[in-house]
Amino acid sequence: MSKNRVAIMPETQQILETMGTQIKLARLRRNLGVELVAERAGISRATLWAVEKGTPTVAIGTYAAVLHALGGMDKDFATIAQNDEFGRRLQDMNLPTRKRSKRSE
Repeated sequence: MSKNRVAIMPETQQILETMGTQIKLARLRRNLGVELVAERAGISRATLWAVEKGTPTVAIGTYAAVLHALGGMDKDFATIAQNDEFGRRLQDMNLPTRKRSKRSE
């Protein structure tokens, strides 16, 4: 069986690895074992280890399940792209502007 390959930018890979490390640290701070968190998330231990490594082929739903298993940390997903300043500026640039007609005298 061949492994899935995902074309991912190095900066994004670094973000995933950081997120995986943070998930692992959250698990360790709570004194939860790999087996318990994997069971609560409904995944295998190997998949949890992949999450903690920041593997890009792991489904985002799996990351959410692990965060939920750690005590409801999946609520942080609600803040993703919440403050999209660049997107809002682009949107504002494309808003139609009302033009007034000249007053006739």
